[in-house]
Amino acid sequence: MNTRQLKYHGRKVNLKKSIKNPDFKSRTVLVENPWNYVDLWLKRHVKDKESPRIFWQQARDFARAAEMLPLNSAPLVAYYSMLNATKALLDAYCVVYKDIHGVSGETSKGNRSLEKEIVKFKSSGVLAALCNHLNDMCHRTEYNLKELFYNLPYIHNAFCLTYTSIPELFIPLDNPRFIVENGTNKVWLIANLKGKWASKHTVKKLPNTFESIKKDENIIIIRKKDYVIWDYSNNEDSIKRFIDYHRSIRAEISYIYGPYRLWYLKRGGIKDAIKRSTMTLAYAAMHRLSELSRYDPLILARHFDCQHNWLISEFIRIAPRHFIDEIASEITGHDFMPPRIRDGT
Repeated sequence: MNTRQLKYHGRKVNLKKSIKNPDFKSRTVLVENPWNYVDLWLKRHVKDKESPRIFWQQARDFARAAEMLPLNSAPLVAYYSMLNATKALLDAYCVVYKDIHGVSGETSKGNRSLEKEIVKFKSSGVLAALCNHLNDMCHRTEYNLKELFYNLPYIHNAFCLTYTSIPELFIPLDNPRFIVENGTNKVWLIANLKGKWASKHTVKKLPNTFESIKKDENIIIIRKKDYVIWDYSNNEDSIKRFIDYHRSIRAEISYIYGPYRLWYLKRGGIKDAIKRSTMTLAYAAMHRLSELSRYDPLILARHFDCQHNWLISEFIRIAPRHFIDEIASEITGHDFMPPRIRDGT
């Protein structure tokens, strides 16, 4: 198949972090953190209201405070950082919401475990509005913390080391890109499987929306089965269709924030795979931990005495930073990455 990489306004089109409104004309923003950049963006682009900037600034202050607190206290402040960052996004895009959390939790009776910590998504409130904004709709609304943690790629290594009998959920993708089939204008997402993942065993784990199309030495190329038509005579209509296509892809592919682009495909055939955004899952999980920190600190302390103590610790420290990167991308449409030192040799 004769193909070329898709370009838009002279730039190669790659996967973007933003789910709702990715800006495919923008360059990656290299910053240590997105706080100041997003604040300036809101000042320039949302001039008719103050609330998004105020919520964003409070989210920054809460995040900084959480980093200085011990693990048993950090979830409460970290959650309020995530809550206010979400409100900044919703207000920036004029999303109407009821000013309640949109999630609740409880501890089931029995031995202390993550399975006993129940999280319930509500039909109204901030979390419900975030779900609606991202088109993150799922008929299932009740989970436990173990299920939520299992579906977060940035703590998946810690999860698999904690629960060694549970299969890995994420398949790492190398160089995901959009290609055009010459003569047809069909656009597909393709990506490489490399190293130990370039195997028939991995191909069998692919969700039914993906397929293997080519094998080279130490590399297997996979493709999303669905495609979208790009009409070069009407770029603006084409980009609208493409954004919908991109959104469907991001429902299956997530990333880990860091100095490199790390994308992961959620494998098929796993009963505990949750069809929700990592943003909504992390928000709900941190809310439950914040409830424990505020109302049941003894129960939270006991969790730190269990085998899953490292997993909870990793989530509390990593999730807020990753969540803010996601929300920053949703607000601006841009990708953020920390600068890294280039090897000059």
